[in-house]
Amino acid sequence: MKDQIEKLHQKALASLAEAGSLKELEELRVRFLGKKGELTAILRGLSQLPAEERPKIGELANQVRDSISKTISEKSEELKEEILARELEKEKVDITLPGRPFPVGSRHPLNQVLDRIKEIFIGMGYAVAEGPEIETDYYNFEALNVPADHPARDMQDTFYLPGGYLLRTQTSPVQVRTMEKQEPPVRIIAPGAVYRCDADITHSPMFHQVEGLYVDENVTFADLKGTLEHFLHQLFGKNRQVRFRPSFFPFTEPSAEVDIACLMCGGSGCRVCKNTGWLEILGSGMVHPKVLEKVNYDPQKVGGFAFGMGVERIAMLLYGIDDIRLFFENDLRFLRQF
Repeated sequence: MKDQIEKLHQKALASLAEAGSLKELEELRVRFLGKKGELTAILRGLSQLPAEERPKIGELANQVRDSISKTISEKSEELKEEILARELEKEKVDITLPGRPFPVGSRHPLNQVLDRIKEIFIGMGYAVAEGPEIETDYYNFEALNVPADHPARDMQDTFYLPGGYLLRTQTSPVQVRTMEKQEPPVRIIAPGAVYRCDADITHSPMFHQVEGLYVDENVTFADLKGTLEHFLHQLFGKNRQVRFRPSFFPFTEPSAEVDIACLMCGGSGCRVCKNTGWLEILGSGMVHPKVLEKVNYDPQKVGGFAFGMGVERIAMLLYGIDDIRLFFENDLRFLRQF
């Protein structure tokens, strides 16, 4: 029986050494050490041995069982490490490969144009001011020299709200609110959404404006021209022609419309500019003395200029867009172009 146990031991160790998987290893454990395994089968004949030999054979059997169990445990760890190594090899990432492109969005074209406008004026020392979109009649009209019976009110179809409020038709109220809180010099731009009862391919009931204000001592119309020419050259190119035309706004005097040479024909005349060679781009003028008086500024000591432009108008000219509604329809085919 001793020879049988030793031969079983050698056979088991040899078989375990050749095991190539955890499943095969488990099968060998059952084969040699299971309840119906080979070692158990040999030990069934233990009762037939003389009494004095049984302890020695039992001790040998336990040593062999422990040896086989230890070998199985070591082999199991070895196989698990091999399996883990193979899995890690499969999942290995080559960090030198370029990353997979991930689709990302971009800023809306109106925000891109607005950012550019802000950048130019901030570079000239202007601060960005903001104010409420729901305004009072005083700030939206009266403080800007547009009393209740003024015909200029007919130029703007206003959304009126209960309680004497309205949706602002321009960002000029921000200028008034700023001057009420701040002594000259004042140099600001006021970007934001404005609202008017109008809707077609070139008008939207909600659109965006940027209005500017500079108030200080000795401010002249020449300062206004120089500021706006610099801005337009930065935005549309330094060789773009600019012209000023007399106009009327109740809150400025004198007032001027500002045109640039047509972006499509370069000034030679085309359908876009109605064969004039020019495109209207913004309105401007020297701040009316009555507006200064409303905020307790002395028109004899300080003066200033103001200007206003539509962001959608500028974006349409920059990008060659002929329908303002495209900016608000959220058509990804349109927006992805920017």
